[in-house]
Amino acid sequence: MHRFIISLLAVILSTSVRAQMMEPVHFTSQLKTLQGNEAEILFTAIIDEGWHVYSTNLGDGGPVSATFNIVKMDGAEPVGKLQTRGKETKQFDKMFDMELRFFEHKATFVQKVRFTKPTYTIDCYLEYGACNDEMCMPPTQVEFKQQGKSPAAAPEKGKAEVEKKAEDEVKAEEAIVADTVAVADTVAADSSMVTVPSSPEDALWAPVIDEMKAMGAGDSLTDHSLLYILLMGFVGGLLAVLMPCIWPIIPMTVSFFLKRAKSDKKKGIRDAITYGLSIIVIYLGLGLLVTAFFGSDTLNAMSTNAVFNIFLFLLLVVFALSFFGWFEIKLPGSWTDKVDTKASETSGLLSIFLMAFTLVLVSFSCTAPIIGLLLVETTTSGNWLAPALGMFGFAFALALPFTLFALFPTWLKQAPKSGSWMTTLKVVLGFVELAFALKFLSVADLAYGWHILDREVFLSLWIVIFALLGAYLCGWLKFQEDEVGGDIRKPMPVLCIMGGLVSLAFAVYMVPGLWGAPCKAVSAFAPPMNTQDFNLNTKTVEAQFTDYEAGMAAARAQGKPVFIDFTGFGCVNCRKMEAAVWTDQRVADRLTRDYVLISLFVDDKTPLAEPLEVTDEQGNTKTLRTVGAKWSYLQSHKFGANAQPYYVILDPVTASPLSGSRAYDEDIPAYLDFLNGGLERYRELTK
Repeated sequence: MHRFIISLLAVILSTSVRAQMMEPVHFTSQLKTLQGNEAEILFTAIIDEGWHVYSTNLGDGGPVSATFNIVKMDGAEPVGKLQTRGKETKQFDKMFDMELRFFEHKATFVQKVRFTKPTYTIDCYLEYGACNDEMCMPPTQVEFKQQGKSPAAAPEKGKAEVEKKAEDEVKAEEAIVADTVAVADTVAADSSMVTVPSSPEDALWAPVIDEMKAMGAGDSLTDHSLLYILLMGFVGGLLAVLMPCIWPIIPMTVSFFLKRAKSDKKKGIRDAITYGLSIIVIYLGLGLLVTAFFGSDTLNAMSTNAVFNIFLFLLLVVFALSFFGWFEIKLPGSWTDKVDTKASETSGLLSIFLMAFTLVLVSFSCTAPIIGLLLVETTTSGNWLAPALGMFGFAFALALPFTLFALFPTWLKQAPKSGSWMTTLKVVLGFVELAFALKFLSVADLAYGWHILDREVFLSLWIVIFALLGAYLCGWLKFQEDEVGGDIRKPMPVLCIMGGLVSLAFAVYMVPGLWGAPCKAVSAFAPPMNTQDFNLNTKTVEAQFTDYEAGMAAARAQGKPVFIDFTGFGCVNCRKMEAAVWTDQRVADRLTRDYVLISLFVDDKTPLAEPLEVTDEQGNTKTLRTVGAKWSYLQSHKFGANAQPYYVILDPVTASPLSGSRAYDEDIPAYLDFLNGGLERYRELTK
């Protein structure tokens, strides 16, 4: 058991680590000759799971389209436009208010060329954009360079002379290239070919990757989400224990183990612990089965698949109606009878395991909705480990009372008796499941652009759900299930009334959200702010500068720290952060009053005055031709990151970080702590 737990923790820790530098798309390029004097330049992409590469000609106002760009083409000419091959997905994106086309898993971009001379020189590149559901890569270039003899068939007459001429031209081209390299080596010492500014501005571009890591930069939320899933599973298990299908079984089961303990106390305790471990193994096996059946790739795809999210919405509605008492979810009784009979006929550890399995079958009507909600949350988290981890937390909490009451039987006398409070708990969970169901319908609504569940509609439904929950807990609303518990006119306990008041207060809290209030407590579930038709919150934040050097110079003159926003015109989550976080009055005041805000768009296609030759961390030389490419290089070279949105706070004089970085996270209090921490650090240094 110890080895199992250690192995599980090792897997969790290893999957929680995420490097900031990403390379989700892997390109290869080649020249494929066709018949006659034509050929194709093929750019083939292998795309990581969860990412997609945008197609060609998406239009203005959208994400980065794939484009073919020529640096030099001699002896050949392009024929037609850049074409695509592969399974292209079309999907309406509400953020851009347009239909987008993109590729997942694999894509090929093809540019046909025609040879016009016996020899050719081709220097070109493909520029593309890639995103996942949380971030976007800056516009990235795939270079293709090749020169040689034209594959076009030469006329039979004078063929030898043509080939000799072609060979001479190739040698001449090689000589020119050699001369160009020599000139480039000489010019490299000149400032016109240096990407980073010369002294005293060198500090602006000096890498600070180690400092960022020391300050906790790039702290991924993956580990936090796994912990959340584990805790959610544990809470779900505790709720399952209190269900009428399980709670009455505890005394009977514990009594069975206590009777066995009279003859051999150690054996009784060992059997009780084995019973608890068997419950854990059964439910953990269920979580592993979900992962094995669907696979990690499928789980990632599920998190954004509209059809699957509609199915989850309907499933949770069914579970909610079951808890409301409309019907009961049951497994065939023959299953329970067979397992129970098998447990009676066997002995030893197998009999105890079968007893635990009988408990799982008998309690299915109460645990199925809770397990269903848990698996829905874990499968849509996009993390392959989540289902197993969630079920481990659920099973641990479910097995805990059986084991503890067997070890400490006197505690059982102090436990509350079964009663109508269990029915109340079921109905409350039904309301919770109904509220969660809307979250998954919202995902499908945003994917297809139906506009049936915009933010104000979503909030209206949640207001009604939690108002009804409050009315139920206060005793103003009754269900058929409550009649089973006795007199329906009986006053509700004080604890229920207090819970009802909390639920009613929560419903009232969401009302201002209908007019644009942030409603931070539900921001993780509600649709984005930009889906709201009527919004009185018009506070927007715009950057003072979109140039790094100019912004840093202004910050030095004003004596303010610098807030750098690495963003993109086609970055969906950048817009979400601006709509959900930057509209908060406290955040807006900090950004506009206490900082010099610089927004650097990594997909800005404005050409640089002169191309810049740079060397990346792997020692590869590449050419920066646009403003966006320059800012993308700045982000990777100086900060060791290449995804957007990405936020850093710098000292304007030394260009050193004042705090760690932040990425996409709509937690406004944490964002404020980030801003306040950087400001306090700057004030300490300038005292």
